[in-house]
Amino acid sequence: MPHPMLQPTSQPMFTTTGDMLIAVDFTPRPPRTPRPSRKAPGPYRRLFTHPGTRAFTAGNLFARLPMGMFSVSAVLMIVAARDSYALAGAVSATGLAATALVAPWTARLVDRYGQARVAVPATLLAALGALALALCVRRDAPAWTLFAAYAATATTPNIGGMSRARWAHLLKGDEKALHTANSFEQAADELCFMLGPVLAALLCTSLAPEAGTLTGVALLVAGMLVFTAQRATEPPVAERPRKAKSPLRAPGIPPLLAICLAMGAVFGSMEVVTIAFADAQGHPSAAGAVLALQAAGSCAAGLLYGAWHPTGPAEHRYPWCVAAMTALMTLPLLAASLTGSLPVLAGALLVAGMATAPTMVTGMTLIQERTPEGRVNEGMTLAVTGLLGGIAGGSAAGGWMTEHLSATAGFGVPATAAAAALMITLGWTSRR
Repeated sequence: MPHPMLQPTSQPMFTTTGDMLIAVDFTPRPPRTPRPSRKAPGPYRRLFTHPGTRAFTAGNLFARLPMGMFSVSAVLMIVAARDSYALAGAVSATGLAATALVAPWTARLVDRYGQARVAVPATLLAALGALALALCVRRDAPAWTLFAAYAATATTPNIGGMSRARWAHLLKGDEKALHTANSFEQAADELCFMLGPVLAALLCTSLAPEAGTLTGVALLVAGMLVFTAQRATEPPVAERPRKAKSPLRAPGIPPLLAICLAMGAVFGSMEVVTIAFADAQGHPSAAGAVLALQAAGSCAAGLLYGAWHPTGPAEHRYPWCVAAMTALMTLPLLAASLTGSLPVLAGALLVAGMATAPTMVTGMTLIQERTPEGRVNEGMTLAVTGLLGGIAGGSAAGGWMTEHLSATAGFGVPATAAAAALMITLGWTSRR
């Protein structure tokens, strides 16, 4: 038992030592309030706390940037040499169509043998095809050689799909984090498609028509080597992938691929028509910057969408996303036909792009949910294949409209394609 003099009291005790008065206060003190902890990191910062994620993201960004360069570079290179948007659009469409056919097989090999073993040789083959295209254009080779050379780039691996597959492996079971990762990947796509056309147009118009293609080849090869070197984050190879159901036979996948096809037509036609419109206005070098604004709007919307964690099934949000995208895709047509002004068109593209990323993120989420286990990369590559097929058709249609009617009339192609995507979406959801 403590001494009575040491019992807690509400009155202070006084004593003297020499000529000094000392006061001792035994009043109980309240517990110290702990300092507030530091603000929790945001959803995107939390993604990169996983070991190895920063390294493979840096590599895939370098490898992904040429995806926004090659098509614009090919169009500008061919137009400069042959003075034909129809030929340029047809060559671009042929390369994209070939990629749509070959990419699923490449993805299946990736699922079966691993990313590093397949992606590197496939990338080198695609690089040779791009170099052959530049050489054929430079040497004024026959037109059929342009189609053959650009078709050889079809072995380019789906770097975005491989990156999403890594996130799906690392974040398995964490739906919120995976939603943020998918949004980040879509924003990265848009960032590359924002910077890629600008860089391609700048290189092709200020240095040489082939400069955009050559720079894209160097970035693709270097970025893929860095990406595949990060083996710790690579998804494991499925033990028996052949026994897994094909994604094409999975419920819900075929209509989603049809929607991707229609949306790809929006992107492909918009690219060719915008280049032609800028050329008709006397500012061909501004085409990349104008297209970049559309990607900038989508990139910003994608990042905001990733920070917001929506509730409810993704299939309930998807029709609303496609409807918003369809409504906004009428703005470029109105801007071109009513004003004929390139700055006004640029502003319309900025606003129109804001519905793209949320639509693509939600669609990719649905693809991941419905893809059989062991076929994730193949399932996401099929979605990209649908987009590429649509881009090919949209590029050809946009080039034809521009060549035979006008660039202004060409903006009706992406608006029509977006409306088709909405009709398919509504038909699918109503059946479900």
